[in-house]
Amino acid sequence: MTELGNPIKQGKSEISRAARLSVAPMMDWTDRHCRYLHRLMSARTLLYTEMVTAPALVRGGALHLLDHDPAEHPVALQLGGSDPAELAEAARIGAQAGYDEINLNVGCPSDRVQSGAFGAVLMKDAALVARCVTAMRRAVDVEVTVKCRIGVDDQDPHVVLPEFLSRVVAAGIERVTIHARKAWLDGLSPKENRDIPPLDYPLVHLMKEYFPNLHISLNGGITTLEAAEAALDAGVDGVMIGRAAYHQPADILCGADRRIYGDGEDCTPEDVVLDMLPYIEAHLEAGGKLSSVTRHMLGLFAGKPGARIWRRVLSEGAHLPDAGTALIRSALEQTQAQAQAAAQARAG
Repeated sequence: MTELGNPIKQGKSEISRAARLSVAPMMDWTDRHCRYLHRLMSARTLLYTEMVTAPALVRGGALHLLDHDPAEHPVALQLGGSDPAELAEAARIGAQAGYDEINLNVGCPSDRVQSGAFGAVLMKDAALVARCVTAMRRAVDVEVTVKCRIGVDDQDPHVVLPEFLSRVVAAGIERVTIHARKAWLDGLSPKENRDIPPLDYPLVHLMKEYFPNLHISLNGGITTLEAAEAALDAGVDGVMIGRAAYHQPADILCGADRRIYGDGEDCTPEDVVLDMLPYIEAHLEAGGKLSSVTRHMLGLFAGKPGARIWRRVLSEGAHLPDAGTALIRSALEQTQAQAQAAAQARAG
């Protein structure tokens, strides 16, 4: 069983160490239920919220978007925006809500983000990004970080990325996450932008040579814990994993504390399911829906015997009005029975 993280906000050095491995901010995925699940698998890994827009907090008063469980620490809030004053106020609200880090999104290529003049389009205006992070840093005591691409559209990454990093470092940024792909704002969909532009890991490693005191995390195309270890061994300071950590969370996170941080013990998907039950019961008692939590648990047994029945039982039953933890226990029992049958079949 993995111990839950420290419910106290963590300091800069602790967050920097946690950033050796992080789970990427992913819209519609890394909500508070997802983060609680991930924390049960790894006490050390740095977790990120979905991107929250500064206007939603400052003008819309959508403070519910900042809800999180104290057990989620270390946890970072990712903000989207392009107005320095508004971002500073949103950062202040986020820090006051208890987040350990405030991250500025300079990498999302979605149409909605482009229309708001923030996200990856900000790669075209490094001076504005520098003003934004300067304002954010003045507003909060917690660390402000940046997540960016290597460039957008027709930009030459070997020219634009060093210039971009120079600007943000001069503004006081000490930690960045670089998605090692360009974003094509004109011609590719957000989904295509996650896969089609080629990865350029050597460029990210070159940036580490150019900026040796900058903590650089590598993002993009890393789908296994082995690949994360290899990237760290190759010289980056951290690795951020996105979709693989969501769809196969146990493969990435259950061994992360031991292998990436050198402490803790591995857990199993079965451990995680049982550890989630009290949280789910509390969520249901508060009027929440079972499916709001279980949709993040569908990949717990990915690649293992019984994975299909686990997904089927939860997918078909979690939306029913009387669904509760009994459904999860039943799904686990059926999954374990199928895994045992598969093991016996292999044994001959």
